[in-house]
Amino acid sequence: MARILIVGAGIGGLAATALLEQAGFDVYTIERAPRFGEVGAGVQLGPNATRVLNRLGLEEEIRDLGVAPSHVSWLRWQDGNTLATMSMAKMESTFGTPYLTMYRPDLIDVLSSRVSTAEVRLGVAVSAVTEAAGRPAVELGDGTVEAGDLVVGADGIHSGVRAQTVGDAAPRFSGMSAYRARIARDALGFDDVVRNWMGPDRHLVAYPVGAGSAYLNIVAVVPEQEPTAESWTMPGSADELRSQFDGWCDNVQRIVGAVRDPVYRWALYDRDPLPRWSTATTTLLGDACHPMLPFFAQGAAQAIGDAAALTQALSAAPDDLSSALKRYEHARLDHTARIQRLSWDNNVFYHLPDGPEQRERDAFLSGSSAIDTFSWLYGNDPFALGTPGV
Repeated sequence: MARILIVGAGIGGLAATALLEQAGFDVYTIERAPRFGEVGAGVQLGPNATRVLNRLGLEEEIRDLGVAPSHVSWLRWQDGNTLATMSMAKMESTFGTPYLTMYRPDLIDVLSSRVSTAEVRLGVAVSAVTEAAGRPAVELGDGTVEAGDLVVGADGIHSGVRAQTVGDAAPRFSGMSAYRARIARDALGFDDVVRNWMGPDRHLVAYPVGAGSAYLNIVAVVPEQEPTAESWTMPGSADELRSQFDGWCDNVQRIVGAVRDPVYRWALYDRDPLPRWSTATTTLLGDACHPMLPFFAQGAAQAIGDAAALTQALSAAPDDLSSALKRYEHARLDHTARIQRLSWDNNVFYHLPDGPEQRERDAFLSGSSAIDTFSWLYGNDPFALGTPGV
């Protein structure tokens, strides 16, 4: 079987490592961080992601460590009135697998637990994508070179693999930043619901994460006057976060009042959809090829879906990698581009000033069936490559 070099061991890279190993490929994964793990934050996993994790044999683990919220609700900023709500139990019965929220480090841990035969090298950076004896290769920061049959860039929004293969893409600043924090849920007594309070120029999302719904994960999106570093680990402060939501409803005040440092402030960027991800011997997945704003809760899910589709394409044509990569792009490129565009559009949709457009949006939400509207998304099976996943 082909030797696959994966650059990056975040959610997408580890999912690809585990799935490709399961399919019988020789996998070598390189990660610049000295250990597995990410800065603590929450992640939402729709059925399109959990059906992939189930194929990895992780159903029990993700149910134990994740939370199956009863509903997702959209609410008005000033009075907390519910504009729309979606049953997650109905979603599972419709699409066959659950909608879960998880603490991101827990997801990293369960993915890494499914890696056994693949070699994973931590604490070393990839300095170049090159060739060795006519084969694609990566040069490491310590000067060594690893050759294989395919290089997969799972190295995030600042992907070096992307820049050295299909060409880099200019970052696009959204004009917004997101404060991220995590608080003990016991202090507030919220139930297992994903809530999104929408108001003029900002919104706040809160949902339970951790085994036993131990924490409430907070993402508070606010205007950012000047572009700042494209990093999701820049320090913010609890006082800054609180000051952004003066006059909002009582539940929002309870939440921001309970936040304590450390708080992180993440300047929100994306990229325009790329026209292609692959060369004859390289490809990309996750944020390396389709970075998106977090306004559709699909970043992690799409990286997991990419890993599944890539594994399926390579398994179907293990001796014709170029053809396999074309099938992979055919299944995923338009699908993920659609999500990128919708995520960008939600930067306006969520933040409308009070007025006629806001009232029209609220009426639309109250009359829509989100499960039916987004069956193309939650019903997507990245293992099915017969038609594009659009």
